[in-house]
Amino acid sequence: MVQGQNHQPAAQDPFLRSVEQYFDKAAAFTKFPDGLLQQVKTCNSVYRMSFPVEHEDGRIEVVEAYRAQHSHHRLPTKGGIRFSMMVSMEETVALASLMTYKCAIVDVPFGGAKGGVRVDPHQLTTTFKRRLVRRLTAEMVRKNFIGPEVDVPAPDYGTGEQEMAWIADTYVALQPHQINGFACVTGKPLSLHGIPGRKEATGLGVYYGLDECMRQSATMKRLGMDPGLEGKTVIIQGLGNVGFHSGKYLQESGGAIIVGVAEREGGVYSTKGIDINELFLYRQSHGTVENFPGTIFVPQSTDLLTYPCDILIPAALENQITELNAAHIQAKIIAEAANGPTTSGGEAILNQKNCLVIPDVFLNAGGGHRIVF
Repeated sequence: MVQGQNHQPAAQDPFLRSVEQYFDKAAAFTKFPDGLLQQVKTCNSVYRMSFPVEHEDGRIEVVEAYRAQHSHHRLPTKGGIRFSMMVSMEETVALASLMTYKCAIVDVPFGGAKGGVRVDPHQLTTTFKRRLVRRLTAEMVRKNFIGPEVDVPAPDYGTGEQEMAWIADTYVALQPHQINGFACVTGKPLSLHGIPGRKEATGLGVYYGLDECMRQSATMKRLGMDPGLEGKTVIIQGLGNVGFHSGKYLQESGGAIIVGVAEREGGVYSTKGIDINELFLYRQSHGTVENFPGTIFVPQSTDLLTYPCDILIPAALENQITELNAAHIQAKIIAEAANGPTTSGGEAILNQKNCLVIPDVFLNAGGGHRIVF
């Protein structure tokens, strides 16, 4: 069903509630009337979908999916599609809200959007996933929730170039008279009109943001740190596209030392440093980071967030740093490469500890930058 303009799900979801608290905190510094601020905060449209997808053995699975267009103040709306069992309408709205604010902060001409499909991407066969993506695209076309001038999806957690290629191919087939059809989605392979540099753009933006931050001598003095990235120790949560490229550039261009990497199956830690390229290749071939040479394995990957380091980069999912673990975090700088990884309550504790939180709406906006320039 389509839930129309000015619909806003009740903020019972902790993530949505946290995003709204951040908005209210920032809004207090403006002179805009309350009614206008309420309109800015409210999600314009949410499309809830339930559709059948057939498995190879003939079984039919009904899949639940969402697409939220938070703001139509600039078109097209823009935002990724994630595959996760955590997907809900509230989470999708929260992520779309962040996209609106992110695009406005870095001045790119998009409204915020986001999509989610409630599936486990690690348990899907390629055939089932392809059928799912094509049906999802058809559903969005049916209700005008995708198109170069309307709403442009992108990769997110659990999706990548292959899924974007299927979306583009399906959209062009269903809209043969759309001369800009392949512009219905970003993050496509180069062979399908993708943009060079898109894959590494968000992680590279994290590197540039951190590099600039570390050059601020007054800020570093307040934190009790020397300026510059050289020799700084880093723990990264998430070895996906954003986490890997963040670590790659920090290691190769900044001279930082990656001492820990957390993934869903566990994490690895070494005070001597971890080669992020070798770890990435090891996980691709072994399916896990466990037993990576020269490291200790941390079975509960979230525990790694509290290990000693100078910079902590949560680059996975939201709500990872909360009131429950913020007091135990030893990093001086928390660089938010994921969307909403720190709750408002968690941030308050970090501020009390004199930590610096570099917010996601600035730091991980590199993907949007790369689309425009």
